[in-house]
Amino acid sequence: MSQPKVIRVLVVDDHPVVRQGLVALLEEAPDVVVVGQAVNGLEAVTVFQQQQPDVTLMDLRMPLMDGVAAIAAICAEFPAARIIVLSTYDNDENIYQGLYSGAKGYLLKDAEPEELLRAIRAVDQGQKYIPPQIGAKLLERMATPELSEREVEVLRLLAQGKSNQEIAKALNVVEGTVKFHLNKILSKLGVSDRTQAVIAAFRRGIASP
Repeated sequence: MSQPKVIRVLVVDDHPVVRQGLVALLEEAPDVVVVGQAVNGLEAVTVFQQQQPDVTLMDLRMPLMDGVAAIAAICAEFPAARIIVLSTYDNDENIYQGLYSGAKGYLLKDAEPEELLRAIRAVDQGQKYIPPQIGAKLLERMATPELSEREVEVLRLLAQGKSNQEIAKALNVVEGTVKFHLNKILSKLGVSDRTQAVIAAFRRGIASP
């Protein structure tokens, strides 16, 4: 009889307790072996190049290089890379950015161990793993028109409580240009005022409270 396939996994997370807990959990599964660990996106790219794991568990918020940038870098060099985002954040923008960069799955860190293993096995088989509640948020995000880079800048400054005049000064533009961008932002986000725009920015992960 042939030996059952063992899935080689790379774990990427900047929190030691979380990372070590994941490793301990995965090592208990008979068909999974952890072949590498990384504490930031830069290290993740290097370890991936060295180990070329079957599946990678990738955190999003990390120092030096975040998870989205690491996923994009890995997938640019290894298009067949199978990466699952494992994050505490479930807002629309994080989900969209993680999957848009090339991840094949998205799970929250409070997922049950059985679901995590199920996701790893599914992605290893070439499938995608996106739980229904994550899929619903992704569809909501995809239905929203893209904000331009300048509109994102304006929205982040707005979320910091800056007035139109202060935003204009920060971006070195006239106040009328800021008003133009704000009108476009309100339209694209489907909201009617500045407060709702800020709430939408927080919810989508464009800005932090």
